[in-house]
Formats: sequence, structure tokens, C-alpha cells
Amino acid sequence: MTPLRIALAIIFGFMAASAVNMGLVLVSGHLIPPPPGIDLADPVALKAALPLLGPQYFLFPFLSHALGTLVGALLACLFAPAGKEWTAWVIGLMFLAGGIAAAVMIPAPAWFLFVDLALAYIPMAWLGIRIGETLSRKSATF
Repeated sequence: MTPLRIALAIIFGFMAASAVNMGLVLVSGHLIPPPPGIDLADPVALKAALPLLGPQYFLFPFLSHALGTLVGALLACLFAPAGKEWTAWVIGLMFLAGGIAAAVMIPAPAWFLFVDLALAYIPMAWLGIRIGETLSRKSATF
């Protein structure tokens, strides 16, 4: 049962991380609307609009990557069998790979790419493990 439970923990963590990521991306345009006449979904228009975009336009992409990874890593850690916290690292690495792919495909300022790749994935997987370990210890004492 352990290999199945590990696989399910990773799949569940990945799906939860993806849902959080996409939810924040979908909400972002309503909370911080793009400049008039600019379609941020079009890579050509995005590249042309980059000089017009202040840091506020990069807040939600970062939050979606960081919080998505955190939630996915935490849930993978909690649902994996005891001692299998490495499942959270798998989530962090999977999302880091996606972040690198996005950095290659989607234009963004260098400062954002650095902050995003350095802080949104591996540190959030680590934090998910720490939170998961704390929650597991607390639930074991009840």
C-alpha cells in the first residue's frame, strides 16, 4: 500500500497546487486589471507591454507560484506515509521545472524571474514540509 499512497500523495499535491495556482491567476486580473488595451494573455502583446507594467502586475504570478507550491507540498507531505516528506520535494521540483519552462516561454523582467525561481518553489516546498511536520506532531499528541 505504501507505493500507492506515495503516488496518490504526489498526485493529490500536484492537483491541489495546480488549482491554487490557477485560481490566483484567474483572480489576479480582477484585482489588478491590466493597462487599458493590453491583452496579457497574448505573449506578443505582453512583450510589448512589459515597459508599462509595474511590480504590482507581478505580485499575483509570484503568489500563485509560491502559494500553489506551498499548498501542494504541504498536502503531499501530510498525505504521504510517515517519513516520506520527500514527496513535498517532488512537488517543489515539478513546479520549479514548470517555472523554468514558463521563464523561457513567457517574457518577464529579469528581476521577476530571479525572485520567482529563487523563492517560489524550493523554499515553499521546504516550508510545506516544516508546516506538515508541525501539524503531524500536533495531531500525534491528541
